[in-house]
Amino acid sequence: MSQEIRDRYNDSDLEEFKTLILDKIETAKKQLQLIESAYRNDSNNGTDDTSPTFKAFDEGSEVMSKETSSQLAIRQEKFIRDLNNALIRIENKTYGICRVTKRLINKERLKLVPHATLSIEAKNMQ
Repeated sequence: MSQEIRDRYNDSDLEEFKTLILDKIETAKKQLQLIESAYRNDSNNGTDDTSPTFKAFDEGSEVMSKETSSQLAIRQEKFIRDLNNALIRIENKTYGICRVTKRLINKERLKLVPHATLSIEAKNMQ
């Protein structure tokens, strides 16, 4: 798979990537709000009048659920930060240039992973 070597993506390509990234940021922020609201939702599941054993399981499950939600929120925040950094690279016209090889990252890869900073070749070297 040979890739054309150019200094950077043209303005039309950058605009296309910017639109894609802005859509992903909007979606990611909505997902983050859902995760955060699930995390804050500490309503009990009606276990007050049931056996103490079930209530203990339910509370343990709630703690695990909050830990999972917290981890998901952290990952989602990092994803949003990475996408915002990609927007900065678009503005600087350095978007899509591999940090290691200094060659353009394949356009199809950027469509799938718009915040990528490494080409497949560089990723495989790691």
